[in-house]
Amino acid sequence: MATILIKGGTLVTMNADRQIIRADLLIENDRIKKIRPAIDFSADTIIDARDRVIIPGLIQPHIHLTQTLFRGLADDLELLDWLKKRVWPLEAAHTFESNRISARLGISELILGGTTAVLDMGTVQHTRAICEEVRDTGFRAVVGKCMMDHGQGVPRELMESLQDSIEESSRLMNEWHESAGGRIRYAFAPRFAVSCSDALLLRVKEIARANHTMVHTHASENQGEIALVEKERGMRNIQYFEKIGLTGETLALAHCIWLSKEEMNILADTGTRIVHCPSSNMKLASGIAKIPELLDMGAQVSLAADGAPCNNNMSMFTEMRHAALIQKVRLLSPTAMPADTIFEMATLGGARALGLAHELGSLEVGKKADLALVDLNQPHTSPGMDRDPVSQLVYSASACDVKTTIVNGRILMKDRQLTTIDIKDTIAQANHLCQAVMARAGISSVVKPDVNREAV
Repeated sequence: MATILIKGGTLVTMNADRQIIRADLLIENDRIKKIRPAIDFSADTIIDARDRVIIPGLIQPHIHLTQTLFRGLADDLELLDWLKKRVWPLEAAHTFESNRISARLGISELILGGTTAVLDMGTVQHTRAICEEVRDTGFRAVVGKCMMDHGQGVPRELMESLQDSIEESSRLMNEWHESAGGRIRYAFAPRFAVSCSDALLLRVKEIARANHTMVHTHASENQGEIALVEKERGMRNIQYFEKIGLTGETLALAHCIWLSKEEMNILADTGTRIVHCPSSNMKLASGIAKIPELLDMGAQVSLAADGAPCNNNMSMFTEMRHAALIQKVRLLSPTAMPADTIFEMATLGGARALGLAHELGSLEVGKKADLALVDLNQPHTSPGMDRDPVSQLVYSASACDVKTTIVNGRILMKDRQLTTIDIKDTIAQANHLCQAVMARAGISSVVKPDVNREAV
């Protein structure tokens, strides 16, 4: 029995009463065993948290670990050009090993920023590499192989037959769903309506429901995307998903920016999980989702960074700040998205999106021990006396303020040092393998001609 005792921290519990308390927290194996004002126990590991804020692990239900290697290679493009000119050719050029290192690099960044669980969409090939990295690093993820059997401009390496896509996804589900002691789960991941046939999406719906797994896709991110869906399917994205019976609590939809009133009602009424990705939406000039309106309608909304080439980082702290600020500007209302709402989206909202609110998203006895210790005694977060820690976390803090990250009762980072990943080796391999991927994709250096790297 492994035990960790965290002493004297300020706990942002996110329990039903949203208590913020000074307390000790005892972890036994993979779960929170006790939360009390003082715990006298000889634990295997004792962490002094008197100057730390302890938060539930941040949960991002829309991530592309496969794209971490492409950071900085697809700047200043709108969605469809971003896909066709950069991301699809790069994904098509991945090898098993480059996908492995891309996942490891992304997981490193997420752990360093206090994210403890994600819903990940891989590329069409080499999904096993991502699952193995999640397993070996101690991270928590719901992983899905990207599915694509339709569309224009798709590289040969990414275009599958319906049968091959279903068979490979099913094989991965059988191998990885509820593996690593439950840390790894599987989700079916059709990329978006533009790149998936009716037949594929209908089969995904049937198999996912029969096996009680999630479906993870994109929707209504870009006006050009919606125009293609309307041309081919005769209706808008959400209307189409509702027609074929895909909407519901086990469907996670990234973005949902350009929605009609009818579509907003469908999402709210069906409990479909909406994943808001504000930084990605701004960088790709996709638009601003009507998140306050959706929340007022009772929709389920969470928060995520998306991926490295459209963001260009995966910090939930950046997403929290952006999610709050863009709505205040859009609606000209300073109270449009308060910090408490944002922090719930980043924790419990993410847990609900993964179907794991009974296990994750709050600091409560009996729940999984996924949490982070944050140092808010920094110049950019001070003064902190008599301040609301949730406000500090949303508006002032950054990923580098996270000092310790624990997943499933295991310390994955302590004092900014990763315990399951050699970060220097990972970065070195990422730099090396990225050059090879770029060469196979036919993408030359994006360094400006007048930049002399040797002189830096």
